[in-house]
Amino acid sequence: MAIIQFPKNFKWGTATASYQIEGAAFKDGRGLSIWDTFSHTAGKVLNGDNGDVACDSYHRYEEDIELMKELGIDLYRFSVSWPRIFPNGMGEVNKKGLEFYHKFVDKLIENGIEPMCTLYHWDLPEVLQEKGGWANRETIDAFVHYAELMFKEFNGKIKLWITLNEPWCISFLSNYIGAHAPGNRDLQLAVQISHHLLVAHGKTVRKFRDISIDGKIGIAPNTTWIEPFSSREEDIEACRRENAYFIEWFMDPLFKGEYPQFMVEWFKRKDVEMQMNPEDMQIVQEPIDFLGINYYTGHLARFKENEGLFDSEFVEMGYERTDIGWPVYPEGFFKVLTYISGRYGNIPIYITENGSCYNEEPQNGVVADEGRIKYLKQHLTALSRSIESGVNIKGYLTWSLLDNFEWAEGYSKRFGIVHVNFRTLERTKKNSYYWYKQAISNNYYIYE
Repeated sequence: MAIIQFPKNFKWGTATASYQIEGAAFKDGRGLSIWDTFSHTAGKVLNGDNGDVACDSYHRYEEDIELMKELGIDLYRFSVSWPRIFPNGMGEVNKKGLEFYHKFVDKLIENGIEPMCTLYHWDLPEVLQEKGGWANRETIDAFVHYAELMFKEFNGKIKLWITLNEPWCISFLSNYIGAHAPGNRDLQLAVQISHHLLVAHGKTVRKFRDISIDGKIGIAPNTTWIEPFSSREEDIEACRRENAYFIEWFMDPLFKGEYPQFMVEWFKRKDVEMQMNPEDMQIVQEPIDFLGINYYTGHLARFKENEGLFDSEFVEMGYERTDIGWPVYPEGFFKVLTYISGRYGNIPIYITENGSCYNEEPQNGVVADEGRIKYLKQHLTALSRSIESGVNIKGYLTWSLLDNFEWAEGYSKRFGIVHVNFRTLERTKKNSYYWYKQAISNNYYIYE
């Protein structure tokens, strides 16, 4: 038995994203996003699912905030639907969209919950995609314009801002692997977009400073940890590339003002070179106040020539897997956090996403998701190890408050600590909800 205690003033929370929960896709002046287009394209999303209704949180946000209040969280991370604010990406503002987020944020604050706002969690206005999307540098300017409006509208209400969620997913998963909107399969395009995203982030941070917004701003990359199968140099180098794909490729520019040279050279071997303007890296390196870290899973891997993008193959070690098929690898969480802290210094970190997919349904009103409770215990213990090792972690937000539209998996995968019946939209608190509530209340838990 071990008591896992967290620091005084440690912040607890949960997280969601606009397209995954809001619904009301065609109401109150909201424009189309790339996810509306993608999910309504045959064969792109499992079972032909889409986010038209999702959890209907646009209409049920007060009910959801009641769930948060009972849970006892300090922070709630949500994202704004860009096309709900600017239906055409820029130009005319949709006043009803702004009114919704004002009501929502006011209700959070009224209930003692601090809002943490993500400006971009993947729902790019379709109008901008038709002009090239993130491959077109005009989208950078449109994003900064949108961000500036949000900063001014919510200055004093929202004090924690995130520019982009998971730039790896926006660039590589969506434009090289093609699994997410807009569904391209072009490595050159993905690499170029990865750079444009970082420029957009830097320009947005600069705008935040220029207009003297009261608050703090950061970015939330997704991470993984790929452990070498052996101490052979080729295994180590293959895994170094796999990890850098998520970590150094996006974080070295932020903190060091350059892309990792070994990755630049690797992409050149794939006939991929990035175009950038002379001032770009100075913009990208604009200092941030905190770093959001998303972590779910990791793997063991070894070198295998011509396998995948990085000459590596995953090796099955019999780890437990969640219902989405991802290995449960809490040791990787500890390694990611200590590695980032060691490489980039004592930057404050919020865990902006960490959670697991278990698909249990209610039985007599009870959702016995014991696998999720075990996952939480394992990863919070890894988090505690990281804090004890000197990593400057300010808070933890589990993914997700609600079961929701899980992107290309549709409604088939459940990450919530609250079950949602997608036919009736009824919410049912899972056992993990009650376990997390107790851990928050105590600021510790007992691992038996």
